[in-house]
Amino acid sequence: MTDDGRPPLPPFTPQTATWKARMAEDAWNSRDPARVSLAYTPDSRWRNRAEFLVGRAAIEHFLTRKWAAEHDYRLIKEVWDFHANRIAVRFAYESHNEHGEWHRSFGNELWEFDTRGLMAHRIASINDLPIGEGERLFHWPLGRRPDDHPGLSDLNL
Repeated sequence: MTDDGRPPLPPFTPQTATWKARMAEDAWNSRDPARVSLAYTPDSRWRNRAEFLVGRAAIEHFLTRKWAAEHDYRLIKEVWDFHANRIAVRFAYESHNEHGEWHRSFGNELWEFDTRGLMAHRIASINDLPIGEGERLFHWPLGRRPDDHPGLSDLNL
């Protein structure tokens, strides 16, 4: 992907905001830092928990570290609200560490897009809940969540 853009473009509608969130979910479930970083502007600004990042190289490095530590990562995103060039999503993901300890991480993200549909600003607040393997809810094969898999609201998350 070049910097020519990434549809859907703002201003968002209910359908295009949902599509944008699903595209982000699919990309993150690929666990491919280089691919994911291309959805952001070259100078994108992030806050992820207590980390502050600027630019694609920093984003790619961050995601490389993240997915090296969070094994069997599976994510679901859901639009909370949107307006013009902004989308608010809530999400949950499950992963385990190198010791086999599972967590479900819950959070909210605020996204701001440029006119080309690239994310220029991302603010993420995230909390982690230790869970047992038997408490897991995300069981699809690694990669894209199947279309018939329940979403966050369906799972009462």
